[in-house]
Amino acid sequence: MTFLELATRRCSIRQYAERAVEEEKIAYILEAARMAPSAVNYQPWQLLLVQSEAGKEQMHSCYDRPWFVHAQGYIVVCGDHQQGWKRGDQKDHTDIDAAIITEHICLAAAEVGIGTCWVCNFDTARCRSLFRIPSHLEPIVIVPFGYPSDPELFEQTPKRRKALSEIVKRESF
Repeated sequence: MTFLELATRRCSIRQYAERAVEEEKIAYILEAARMAPSAVNYQPWQLLLVQSEAGKEQMHSCYDRPWFVHAQGYIVVCGDHQQGWKRGDQKDHTDIDAAIITEHICLAAAEVGIGTCWVCNFDTARCRSLFRIPSHLEPIVIVPFGYPSDPELFEQTPKRRKALSEIVKRESF
């Protein structure tokens, strides 16, 4: 599969099968995440993997959507703003770095047939409390994962994207 084919395949999956994800696939996804680039290679992130039944129940209380409870596990991407690189104007790149590692997770998962979805609108305070996330880390994204209820969802999910002419300007705006 080419990178463009993989990027086209990746989509937000919100329908999961009741099928456990093999540890080898989880390890592969986590290794791909570890390889994500970051500003000045500071790697200002920590990942929290939640797979136990008790942990999943707690996670469900952080994001109350019916589809969310069917995921086989969750990866919480946490950013450390103290470790993140600050540009000359003090722009903090931690959120950007968290986005990069999150997309590495999602692309690697799609490559091995595992569905994911970015979840950013969750109760971060509850998540921090339930999972004892240290105060210096910010829970930024929850990535639910699991096999799609139908493998064809990767191909069937519409890809609504702007045309290149709408997003690319050459030489000047």
